[in-house]
Amino acid sequence: MKIAVFGASGRIGSRVITEALNRGHDVTAVVRKPETYTLIHPHLKVAKGDIFESQSVESAVFDHDAVVSAYSPGGGATPSSIAELVLPLTKGLEQAAVKRLVVVGGAGSLEVSPGLQLVDTPSFPEAYKAVSLAHRDALKAYQQVDELDWTYVSPSAEIMPGERTGKFRIGTTQLLTDEHGKSHISMEDFAVAILNEIENPQFIRKQFTVGY
Repeated sequence: MKIAVFGASGRIGSRVITEALNRGHDVTAVVRKPETYTLIHPHLKVAKGDIFESQSVESAVFDHDAVVSAYSPGGGATPSSIAELVLPLTKGLEQAAVKRLVVVGGAGSLEVSPGLQLVDTPSFPEAYKAVSLAHRDALKAYQQVDELDWTYVSPSAEIMPGERTGKFRIGTTQLLTDEHGKSHISMEDFAVAILNEIENPQFIRKQFTVGY
């Protein structure tokens, strides 16, 4: 498959690219400054693209089978940019006639009990709240998109660099916790779950989550 990845330089995006390349896919890293992107691989190409400009998105993803958005606010971008990119990104894919989109989302929109989302719990860290609320707004926006086969992938409450085990649980809209009550997943296994979904779609126009 031909897979384009936005946010290719980030911690999640870079692992998605590695996982995709290891599975034999042809990958395009879409970045704003191609001259600063250093990864070299026979099946990897680098394209200049701006996820906030639909024409730029169209050019970057044309003739691809699937797109992964692993965008994370950086370089002074506000948390609200997470939701603001939904329109230009989806419009760009439509213009390029690319139907498949997998979005790296947040854990805040996952339910910890019926009707109560993680971001709304009293103990949710204030430092992460703005980003989590923006991810939730983005999910609501994707849920209004009928033209694309989108999937919104939420990590566990804690996602850190770690081991690629390939062994984890899949959930839908409820936060996953282990036998000790901990909600966690490695970035490497999160990337595995994303590639699994691209290769074998199970959650078209739905949210799912991954955890141990």
